[in-house]
Amino acid sequence: MTSGLRESEEDQGDVVRSLAARLVEGDETALEAVYDRWSALVHTYALRALQDVHDAEEVTQQVFISAWRSRHTLTPSPAALPAWLIGIARHKVADVRAARARDAERVAAAAAVPGALEADTSAADEEIADRLVVRQAVEELPDPRRTILFLAFWEERSHAEIAETVGLPLGTVKSHVRRGLVKLHQQLEGVRHESR
Repeated sequence: MTSGLRESEEDQGDVVRSLAARLVEGDETALEAVYDRWSALVHTYALRALQDVHDAEEVTQQVFISAWRSRHTLTPSPAALPAWLIGIARHKVADVRAARARDAERVAAAAAVPGALEADTSAADEEIADRLVVRQAVEELPDPRRTILFLAFWEERSHAEIAETVGLPLGTVKSHVRRGLVKLHQQLEGVRHESR
């Protein structure tokens, strides 16, 4: 019984090695087979790491696009293929986390609020002015960016919830948030520069 199990494992190893070799050679059917076999693994990893279904789906797609584009870096072996895919997934998850961190920093920069310990009235005036400038700047944005930013920062909805609410793809919503934050930051900095 043990020898039968060993033969089955060896056969599986040969199948995976062959699949990896075909992928490296540029066989598109090999990519389809790799996707069918390991997309659930990649998706599960991304979902656990990011805690967001839409981000996990996007990462899964990006992993297989990257796998196809960088297939020449794969050394065909039974264990290498799934490990290689998870390695790509780790990088994609890190990219999503970095983008989230940048978004959070932009929000903080756009709404830069002086420390609560400062009792200086000029600091309080500056805080009120900043908030008014940010609010006015958001109101002047064209739709759907204005609506997306209001939903994101005043109603504190997730990107996925916003995409569902406004009926736009998740990537489009994320782009509107990022571009809107950059524009708000620039306007806020311009106002602060002029008031000095």
